[in-house]
Amino acid sequence: MNQGGLALHIRRCLSSQTDGEGRIARILKEKFPLASSLKVVDISGGCGAMYEVHIESNEFKGKRIIQQHQLVNQALKDEIAGMHGLRIFTDVPQP
Repeated sequence: MNQGGLALHIRRCLSSQTDGEGRIARILKEKFPLASSLKVVDISGGCGAMYEVHIESNEFKGKRIIQQHQLVNQALKDEIAGMHGLRIFTDVPQP
C-alpha cells in the first residue's frame, strides 16, 4: 500500500460510520431492539455496494441460522435491492 493509500485507510479506520453503514444499523436496531451487539461494515471500499453485518440478538433464540438470516434479509430488503452483496453473521447472546 502506498503512502496515500495508507493515509486513506487510516482515516477510514478512525472515522465514524459511512452513511450506508449508519442507515443499515438504524434499520437493524429498529427491527431487532433486543440486539446486544450490532456491527455493520462497508466491505466494498466505501462505495456502498457490499456490506457485512454481525448481529447478536435474543430475537434469534430457537431459530435456525437460515431463519435468522431470513429475518435480517427481510429487514433490509429495500437496502439489499441496491447492493451487490451482503454477508450476514447472526448469533444469540450467551448468558
